[in-house]
Amino acid sequence: MTETTFRTIAIVLYFAGMLAIGWFAYRKTRNSLDDYMLAGRGLRPSVAALSAGASDMSGWLLMGLPGAIYLSGLVEAWIAIGLTAGAWVNWKFVAPRLRAFTERAGDSITIPSFFEQRLGDSTRLLRIVCGVIILVFFTFYVSSGMVAAGKFFESSFGLNYLAGMLVVAGITMLYTLFGGFLGATLTDVAQGLLMFAALVAVPIVAVVNAGGPVEVISNVREIDPGMLSLFGSGSFWASGTYLAVISSLAWGLGYFGQPHIIVRFMALRTPADATVARRIGVGWMAISALGAIATAIVGISYFSQHADMKPTDPETVFLDLAQILFHPFIAGLVLAAVLAAIMSTISSQLVVCSSALVEDLFKIVALRAGSTRTLKDSTYVLLGRLGVLVVAIIAVLLAISPSNSILDLVAFAWAGFGASFGPIVLLTLFWKRLSNWGALSGLAAGAIVAFVWGQVSTPLTDAIYEIIPGFAVNLVVAIVVSRFTYKHSDESDREFDESVELSKAK
Repeated sequence: MTETTFRTIAIVLYFAGMLAIGWFAYRKTRNSLDDYMLAGRGLRPSVAALSAGASDMSGWLLMGLPGAIYLSGLVEAWIAIGLTAGAWVNWKFVAPRLRAFTERAGDSITIPSFFEQRLGDSTRLLRIVCGVIILVFFTFYVSSGMVAAGKFFESSFGLNYLAGMLVVAGITMLYTLFGGFLGATLTDVAQGLLMFAALVAVPIVAVVNAGGPVEVISNVREIDPGMLSLFGSGSFWASGTYLAVISSLAWGLGYFGQPHIIVRFMALRTPADATVARRIGVGWMAISALGAIATAIVGISYFSQHADMKPTDPETVFLDLAQILFHPFIAGLVLAAVLAAIMSTISSQLVVCSSALVEDLFKIVALRAGSTRTLKDSTYVLLGRLGVLVVAIIAVLLAISPSNSILDLVAFAWAGFGASFGPIVLLTLFWKRLSNWGALSGLAAGAIVAFVWGQVSTPLTDAIYEIIPGFAVNLVVAIVVSRFTYKHSDESDREFDESVELSKAK
């Protein structure tokens, strides 16, 4: 058999496995919106941790990040450092409280519905604005996954970009459509383990083939010593370096506002499960990130010695090394890990988009029209599945002619969520005096600042990641407006205190 045949067999087996898991989840998911959107709040810590990690670390971990480091060196690793630190803080402080608070706040199953219940927003504006923001930024985020899928098949199989993208989009949509949150979560676990194995195996085998770690480091130093420095060719205080480092570390701020990640906190069995989940999740992330960084560094050395094999696109350095160094079937499994990273994120985001459409937008419209009494829960599940289909189609249309890199698309969407939802999530969990108008004002201000900052090109906007000004403006606006609009409520204070106590329960 040819190399392509071996790789194709491996990929087909992977696809079959994902569809089988999706079918299993479909059989387990009853016609309940809570089951379809949140798996009945029954996730084990290991499942929640691996699912959160896999849905977080999309194609950028195996393609975007190695590509950036391959081009610019370890200075790009600050993103991974910031993300790992942010994930630890998120699991440590946000996860247990969010699990407890969402249960006490009307058993909320989405972030927008939690905001509404927690802040007593009778206007419904906060929930609607949140739903719109989710749809806008997630459309770009899902599109980044589609771009990664197209590039993957183009690089690995010589397949047309559009055809490859459509294959991945179709299969991901199928198992998400029927399996819902549970389907996305269980496939995330399998995909997370596959990603982990690939990110450990590829750099180790690549180092051996490149002559060992000493030889690799020596080769990279000869090419450019700055490649091995976290500050590039200069020092931390060199012109622009400290701003680049701060901007990269600021990626960690984004964790507090990523709906597809923090929804895993809401689905834990108990708040106490967050402790075990944190250890598993952060450990998985740290080792995976180190594997991605090591792959890029080894790639610099390896391809300097084999210039005829040098990748034409830096973002395919992981794919190229896997195909060169492994037996075609094993290479196919390694390549499947890249698909796993892409598809796990897409599926999680599609479920959140679906919940925003049904739970946070359609239900509000239906309630105002007085028609909710005529709709069964099974009807809402069907509408949720239709929501998955609609969002997937729009994302595919946006990704047909990719104009940006995977990392650029992810960075834009990550900043949008981090700047809009992040400060509000923190304030709802840790500050009693946040008002619904303060949250709404801050949310809108953060989203607008991040969006505009990311679209304008000036020396300042190019140097500073848009999540920083967006997050800061949101926080200030929310606090200031709340100072003038907060109305004390004994019931709200009691619910807050009970939620805090529940989050501490062992």
